[in-house]
Amino acid sequence: MLSPYIDIAPVRGLERGSLMLDQITPVLLTYNEEQNIARTLSHLVWAKNVILVDSDSTDGTLAAVAKFPNVRVFNRRFDSHGGQWRFAVEETQIATNWILRLDADYQVSDVLIAELAQLDPNANVSAYRIGFDYAVFSHRLLASLYPPNTILLRRGCFSVAERGHTEVWEVNGLIATLSSRIIHDDWKSTGQWLSGQARYMQRELAWMRENKGGLACWLRLRPPLMPIAVFLYCLLGKGLLLNGRAGMFYALQRAVAEGVLSLMVLEEQLRNQSISFGRHDSEKR
Repeated sequence: MLSPYIDIAPVRGLERGSLMLDQITPVLLTYNEEQNIARTLSHLVWAKNVILVDSDSTDGTLAAVAKFPNVRVFNRRFDSHGGQWRFAVEETQIATNWILRLDADYQVSDVLIAELAQLDPNANVSAYRIGFDYAVFSHRLLASLYPPNTILLRRGCFSVAERGHTEVWEVNGLIATLSSRIIHDDWKSTGQWLSGQARYMQRELAWMRENKGGLACWLRLRPPLMPIAVFLYCLLGKGLLLNGRAGMFYALQRAVAEGVLSLMVLEEQLRNQSISFGRHDSEKR
């Protein structure tokens, strides 16, 4: 049974010397991740090199990173997630055959490290997909909307493309699935989170306008259907009501994110309506 709390002790070199681990370089992007980055890096001490691309952080992110001698830091002004990741994996002199792409709030457990250590680096596999456990301030949730994703990729077997506010990793070849899971546990403040959502949803709306289709897009373009649907689905459909405050926090967070997008859709519709009305009024005169 899952514990309601996340408690991972940093790995202490238990798996050093593994042929596969020696072939993996963890890669991360950061921007004002002071609350997360030390916890994440403390579970990557097994890696000879960790690549971190920072986007002009103004908090204590880089001071926290400086305590980990295996981390190489690069700075790049942010333009898009796709641009940042392409720089991170193509222009930072990665010497290993495999990369482990991580967000700054991903927690890598000892169980996952042990599984990675047992992989055959020469297997006929281009990437490995993994599922996620979601936590809210280390309170583990019963479920989330966070989908499995490819996080371990063989260099030369993938490309990075833009998709809305984020990026998509296109893999050439076989994708296998890991049995272990990564823990997503973001400790940033609500203010920081809201600021990020405003930026992300602007890009998401632009992408939606070019790629209409599917039920989710239909709901998102008809405010306030999506925020209401997401809130009820998380709380009742996913059973997060049983997670108490942590479940409510997650359900509200997802509803607010969709609410930001809904406000942008309504803003655009109202502006266009006012412009059209202004033109019509001008023509009547």
